[in-house]
Amino acid sequence: MTQKNTKPATTEEILKNAFLAAVAVADPQIIVPQYLAKIFPVGQEPTGRCLVVGAGKASASMASALEAYAKIHWPQVKLEGVVLTRYGHSSPTSHIRIVEAGHPVPDQAGMDGAKEVLSLAKQLQTGDVLIALVSGGGSSLLTLPQEGISIDDIRKTTEALLRSGAPIEEMNVVRKHLSAILGGNLARVAIAHGARVEALLISDVTGDSPADIASGPCAADYSTYLDALNILEKYQLDAKAIPVSVLNHLKQGLAGDIPETLKDADLINAQVANHVIATAYKSLEAAAEYVRTQGYESLVLGDTITGEAQDVGSEQAALARNHLANGIEKPLALISGGECTVTIPIGLKGRGGRCSEFLLSLFAASEGFPNLAALAADTDGIDGSEKNAGAWFSAEIRKDSELKGLNPETFLAAHDCYGFFAELGALVETGPTLTNVNDFRIILLDK
Repeated sequence: MTQKNTKPATTEEILKNAFLAAVAVADPQIIVPQYLAKIFPVGQEPTGRCLVVGAGKASASMASALEAYAKIHWPQVKLEGVVLTRYGHSSPTSHIRIVEAGHPVPDQAGMDGAKEVLSLAKQLQTGDVLIALVSGGGSSLLTLPQEGISIDDIRKTTEALLRSGAPIEEMNVVRKHLSAILGGNLARVAIAHGARVEALLISDVTGDSPADIASGPCAADYSTYLDALNILEKYQLDAKAIPVSVLNHLKQGLAGDIPETLKDADLINAQVANHVIATAYKSLEAAAEYVRTQGYESLVLGDTITGEAQDVGSEQAALARNHLANGIEKPLALISGGECTVTIPIGLKGRGGRCSEFLLSLFAASEGFPNLAALAADTDGIDGSEKNAGAWFSAEIRKDSELKGLNPETFLAAHDCYGFFAELGALVETGPTLTNVNDFRIILLDK
């Protein structure tokens, strides 16, 4: 009997498998049951009404995982509720209604679903349990404007913030102060009705603060109306870019005419807990563990790397160059996460997203290093304006670009990173992964 020879993985396979390892460790079907068992140990299952609400790119998958767990472990508990997710990110459920809506720019379907979430929360009574399933993308999906602000006003504000290059944390400070649900307002409603709140959070933000994940619908908020106004001023977003209703609302809040978002003092004696069940760093560690099995040393640079995608690409190219110049004893993988931004000049449409733009910048800045390969992709499976998760390249892809006469600098100037990698057949296409733990980047350096 002869043994089969196992071929070593190709560079492309290592890159893509590392990404898949990062995504797998944040799979709601695995992690939601684990945390439900901790939150509700045997004998302490929910009693009374069990309302399940939520929003985010991973929330529908979280809802289906919760239903599967409850069917086995809580057969006496009647589940009901509604969860909002991005179009194309649904997951099958029997008792919890799934609403698909617009992201990152909110639409009417999202507002109607958010209204239903708030209406259900207002029906809670003492002894009931509210389980909130929250993941990245929830800020846009739970866009229920405060009185006097229309969905169109929110849409225009979101579009202006996106174009300004404001990081997601700053965008969310503004959105919290315009929402009837975000910034802890969902928990505030449940607290007022005497209900217990258990929020399960999949983090896509740097720092993993519950207040920042989907703008913290069940968490105390550290920001203020003044912070929101300062952010608009910082990016020179005046009445030409931001609707007057939004500006007036924020100014009324600053004057004390409208209540602030939920604060720590509001949670004294309240039954509210936020559980971060998946993070970007755990995913980076999973990828690092995989590449070590392929003979690479791994260096995790952190999950908090932000900034303009093109700048970060250049910086990581310089870091890789230094490692190669100093000499590496064995192949090395540089792994990082965090959420970059892409500022689009007026008049340009652009194609792609922050992951592909980072990668194209890295590609351009690492010319002359054929022993460098890389991949960058969004763990939710969608990178920016197109349907790809991101892109990748190797020495072979670089040679192909030269043969085809593709100039990366030209594509960078046009913010058309999608077009560049599409020409080379180097897109990463997974479809919606039904989870979301921020961006994933890996650079492979061979001796």
